[in-house]
Amino acid sequence: MQDADDVRRICLSLPDTEEKTAWSMPTFRVAGKMFATLPEEETSMAVRCPKAERDELVLAEPGKFWVADHEAGSAWVRVRLAALEDADELRDILADSWRQAAPPRLLESHPELGVVVNG
Repeated sequence: MQDADDVRRICLSLPDTEEKTAWSMPTFRVAGKMFATLPEEETSMAVRCPKAERDELVLAEPGKFWVADHEAGSAWVRVRLAALEDADELRDILADSWRQAAPPRLLESHPELGVVVNG
């Protein structure tokens, strides 16, 4: 089962990432821009996710993904850590969120993180 320590380890392994406490919880930022948080006593995480994809995720796997009321208008989704299949799934979700927040210079210099090109 994945936990907050796994989230922290993976986040901090991503380039130019730092941990900062905000709203009384750990947040993770790439080049100063937030891409993950550990709310709900660190039993879940919130990550960036385009709204259209987020809605599909929540419908497909409501036991794993949900949207907090105060985040309904933003491009964030919550993920229940205990519902994740393994560390690879956790890493994929965090890397995707990191890519959405990272500046172009980091995306270009870290192709191993699988930059997704829309189209």
